[in-house]
Amino acid sequence: MLDILLTPIRALRVRYLPLLLIYFAYGSSVFVGIAKDFWVKKELALSAEDLVALGVWLTVPWTIKMIFGQLVDSVTLFGSNRKVYVFIGAILIALSTILLIGIVGEHTWIAGYSKESVYIFASVVGVVGFVMQDVVADTMTTEVVDSSQSEEEIKKELATIQVLSRLSLGLAIFVMGWLGGELADIYDYETVFKLSLFIPLLSIAGVLVVKLNPVAPTPLNKQVLFGGMLFALFVIVIGYNDVPYSQEIVFAVSLGVVLYLLNTLIQDLDAKTIKHIKMAMIVIFVYRAMPSVGPALQWWEIDVLGFDESFFAKLSMIGGGIALAGMWVSAKFIVDKSIGKVLIFLTVISTILSLPILAMYYHLHTYLGIDARTVALVDTALASPFDYIAGVLMLTLVAIYAPEGKKGTWFALMASLMNIALSASGLLSKYLNKIFVLTREIKEKGVVVTPANYDDLGMLLWIVIGVGFVVPIVTIWMFNPDPGSKER
Repeated sequence: MLDILLTPIRALRVRYLPLLLIYFAYGSSVFVGIAKDFWVKKELALSAEDLVALGVWLTVPWTIKMIFGQLVDSVTLFGSNRKVYVFIGAILIALSTILLIGIVGEHTWIAGYSKESVYIFASVVGVVGFVMQDVVADTMTTEVVDSSQSEEEIKKELATIQVLSRLSLGLAIFVMGWLGGELADIYDYETVFKLSLFIPLLSIAGVLVVKLNPVAPTPLNKQVLFGGMLFALFVIVIGYNDVPYSQEIVFAVSLGVVLYLLNTLIQDLDAKTIKHIKMAMIVIFVYRAMPSVGPALQWWEIDVLGFDESFFAKLSMIGGGIALAGMWVSAKFIVDKSIGKVLIFLTVISTILSLPILAMYYHLHTYLGIDARTVALVDTALASPFDYIAGVLMLTLVAIYAPEGKKGTWFALMASLMNIALSASGLLSKYLNKIFVLTREIKEKGVVVTPANYDDLGMLLWIVIGVGFVVPIVTIWMFNPDPGSKER
């Protein structure tokens, strides 16, 4: 047991720390999460379907990561093809935060614009900033390893770095999620957004001191870069002109583009490796494409169960802390065990841990004399580590197959595929919210214009939990993503 607990400490190297600080900055984005959720619920006239649809659009910058991957691999700015892009990302994150400060504080310099339009634009700008930094950080995870080791040792170190990066994210969520929620309960929301300007400074501090194995820029893959740019332009035109079924069109086209570009990237590999890569891609896509309930679940928790900012902060703290501890304890398990079997185990456990929320909707906690907050706290504590572990497993698969000289593009394209899967999840969630219409109470000048309605939440929870269990299990059983799995 002691050996398991000491695994992350023994694996940590000083050369990892600046990279981990960039991941910590990404995780710190949850600092404003609770304040933003409550402010959106109170101030913006966006329905559950609108917010789910916005979430789909916000996955698009992650979908076109191949553009940023090509820049990182091939385009040098101011003598750098790594660090400079972290600086650019930090500027975009800061700009997004300043715009949000403007509308939350109702400042005169932005008063001529609707809150909804500024919120959407600021959200997109912020996401682009985080995407750019994420591409660089993912690429650098393969460049801080000790390249003098054997191939097997390098693979284990790659997995270890993925674990440590998730630990850094978990630590950020543990500390910053709790701190931001508590401050949102004490101070006004504008103050919380102002304080969040520390986030881009963290990533800048990390990239200033990080040391990487020297990697020469590779020739520009014009097919990937300009194909990605044309796709981005296509997305903007489709979205701006409000084309019917625009999100579905963008999803289908983006999936086709990314699969085509991935195929061109791996075509020089041997047939067995290509087969395992494709199996891994199927599992990763399906695992991440499962639908969610949407924002109405949190609205119900606020309106019916009476959860406030401070309590959500406690949930964030517990969730982040337990996730951190779970990732710490499972580090050796993740590195050494079968990825397919672990994903099945995680699917089963995650399904079981979804049931307490369903039970609370049917007032089972009331019949048993248990407070809703106690159920939520216990459920959050138990469920927290599993999403992080699944993420590490997927990133480990991606890192193992990263082709030399094309790692930035590889990580970007695989991340694009993973985020297209999130788009699929968002679309499925949107359709479910169309069928099961859930609304929060909306008032205008003190008059209720939209009453709260959570009547269909129970059925929606049943469907989401059922689909999220059956589909991944069947897919993982059919397409074992482990590099050493038997041929089917």
